[in-house]
Amino acid sequence: MAITLDNVGIAVDDLDAAVAFFTDLGLNVVGRDEVSGEWADTAVGLDGNHAKIALLEVPDGSGRIELFEYLHPDAIATEPTLPHENGMHRVAFRVDDLGEALAVAARHGCHPLRGVANYQDVFALTYVRGPSGILVMLAEDLTKR
Repeated sequence: MAITLDNVGIAVDDLDAAVAFFTDLGLNVVGRDEVSGEWADTAVGLDGNHAKIALLEVPDGSGRIELFEYLHPDAIATEPTLPHENGMHRVAFRVDDLGEALAVAARHGCHPLRGVANYQDVFALTYVRGPSGILVMLAEDLTKR
């Protein structure tokens, strides 16, 4: 059986703000839609499922995320995940200029949790809190300088 990863889904409290953050980082919007109805209830396992969605892709097409904002039922606010908690953890992006990516993140009020780390002179990386508390890892390959 062949298998490929299509996308990672992330629920957000403000779809437009999340799309702005990720497109400013360099992702492209593949499409936007509003979904509801029996098919959506069945697929998600949630009666009355109604959400606005946006599918975004990295420029080389190697990865996609689907962002969704629930219209019904009301979204349940949760505490942002901590780096050591089990479950869905983070979304990670390789960038060619970490300083530039951090400047973009800062324009959205998102800053490193602690600072920028150097991993064995291979990667400069950091975690930032993106929209809706999403953990976003940004990493620059130092071997390509």
